[in-house]
Amino acid sequence: MDINDLRSIITVAGLLCFLGIVGWAYGKGAKKGFDEAANLPFAEHDDQGAKSSTSHPR
Repeated sequence: MDINDLRSIITVAGLLCFLGIVGWAYGKGAKKGFDEAANLPFAEHDDQGAKSSTSHPR
């Protein structure tokens, strides 16, 4: 086994990881989670201890 075999194995492993991530991202069940995460900045907080982002002490 020489260095070129190792490079080939690492390339194939990287390609398989990439395809796994793409499959997960575009999978059937991922849309709901991504939609919830996309709307997090717009969610209202009902915490009593939460401070307003506009009142920043200087």
